[in-house]
Amino acid sequence: MKRNVVFSLPNILTYGRIVAVPAVAGCFYFEGDTPRWVALAIFIVAAITDFFDGYLARAWQQQSALGRMLDPIADKLLVSVSLLMLAAIGTIGGWSLVAAIIILCREILVSGLREFLAELRVSVPVTQLAKWKTTVQLVAIALLLVGPAGEAVLPGTVMAGLIALWLAAVLTLYTGYDYFRAGIGHLIED
Repeated sequence: MKRNVVFSLPNILTYGRIVAVPAVAGCFYFEGDTPRWVALAIFIVAAITDFFDGYLARAWQQQSALGRMLDPIADKLLVSVSLLMLAAIGTIGGWSLVAAIIILCREILVSGLREFLAELRVSVPVTQLAKWKTTVQLVAIALLLVGPAGEAVLPGTVMAGLIALWLAAVLTLYTGYDYFRAGIGHLIED
């Protein structure tokens, strides 16, 4: 693999998102409001890189197989680990765990479907609604990451995060169904 592909700015942004995952998780091993704000800051920077890595790769014609492989992995790691940590500390609990489970299951199922279809050389493009789902999901997680620290600044932060999480879960079901419907013809053998 060429060195300029490995160290292209879009791929470096993706590597940064992967490194952000344990950094966000690590914040939850400390008490107080400051670690929550640090987790939020890291998460926001990582979420922003999700936009810029793809945008810059296309704009600078630096798209690569490495980037296409790592980008969705980085996204899923960031979302999954954040949801798991929020569940572990109780920010997401009760019935809201169902929303988190829906999101996690969809991420795994769509990844498996995409991998299978890639072997068949079938591309399933990302829809505009799926991009909105990702945005709502990232906003929900950001609000929940700041959690009680955010409540001190803006009461209702956690409730807004939980509502957004449920909205993301509904969009997740719909977009997951869209992907499955697009790929079902390739899954059923004659």
